[in-house]
Amino acid sequence: MLVACLNNISQIGLDKLSKTYQVTTSVEDASLLLVRSFNMLEMDVNQNVLAIARAGAGVNNIPLEKMAKQGIVVFNTPGANSNGVKELVIAGLLLASRDIISGVNWVKAHNDDELILKSIEKAKQAFGGTEILGKTIGVIGLGAVGGKVAQACFDLGMNVIGYDPFLSEEARVLLPQEINIVSTLDEVYFNSDFISLHLPLLDSTKHMINKNVFAKMKKGLTILNFSRDQLVDDDQLKTAMEQGIIHKYVTDFPNYKTSNMENVICIPHLGASTVESEDNCAVMAVLELRKFIEEGNIEHSVNFPNLDAGVKTSKGRVLLLHQAKELINEFMSVLSKTSSSNEVINLVIKTKGNYGATLIDLSQEISEETLNAFMGIEGVIKVRII
Repeated sequence: MLVACLNNISQIGLDKLSKTYQVTTSVEDASLLLVRSFNMLEMDVNQNVLAIARAGAGVNNIPLEKMAKQGIVVFNTPGANSNGVKELVIAGLLLASRDIISGVNWVKAHNDDELILKSIEKAKQAFGGTEILGKTIGVIGLGAVGGKVAQACFDLGMNVIGYDPFLSEEARVLLPQEINIVSTLDEVYFNSDFISLHLPLLDSTKHMINKNVFAKMKKGLTILNFSRDQLVDDDQLKTAMEQGIIHKYVTDFPNYKTSNMENVICIPHLGASTVESEDNCAVMAVLELRKFIEEGNIEHSVNFPNLDAGVKTSKGRVLLLHQAKELINEFMSVLSKTSSSNEVINLVIKTKGNYGATLIDLSQEISEETLNAFMGIEGVIKVRII
């Protein structure tokens, strides 16, 4: 099976492909695609493509609905780069608290001064900062990255307020009990010295940090945005900084407006740009593709439901991707008409949004007649024998 890489993918990840897979430079011939930041929004993807794996968490560069309609399962790799992003958030926190960047720039500008060490003693007064010990940070979103940020900030002696309406009990028990999980965003806005954003860009979150929110914040607050730039309204951010509400804004997603603002620290999207993160994401993406191709199981899909029927032990297994409608009777009818002696050993069906996926294990191999009959069912998008 041919695999094409739309970006450079870590060799450590590609080494996880077995001999039945071959990496190709021909995207047109590939059945599987690996991608990082390549913009696929206007890309025509051939029908022979079965799956796309994004070596990273964000999937704004992939047309998810379009792929779902074609029966192409899109995967991402949540958590694989979380430590790299967490470390950069902590770096941003410290850069905002201590005027390190201005101090380093001063040294570079005076590197011809033979008495620079003596000159520094007077100059450094302009680069004073504050410590984070005992300060309060609000972490909005306690997922793979946000949870690690909350833990790290607690370990650094900060008071941590967390907000995440979708926080699972499994994730909650991993956090220190001293972290205050609040039920409203206002509690974060009213009480924080720093706020760190860790949530996806959706219609409901676009420009969620706006003038109404700034009015609720303590003066001198610092915002850390290592998620997406459009979570913050840039124009209203500038006004809030001019009013002294926002002391610093640190972002890993600079744009034209923020890169030209004072008191903004722009980092060039380096959150996951570590050797370890790129390796971890590539390995996870490749293993997701292999599990999907070899077993039919779906893990960490963003446009189809996750489902797991375990390792294939039956003679026949079929995966059906379809619209999220009740089709079980149609599936069983096809089996009874085309292969009545083929016993159903196991059946797993899941739905997510507008789409569903079904795995059926059978006592015998699936015939071409059965396969064609499945494809003839209204609402079925793609059928694949595993």
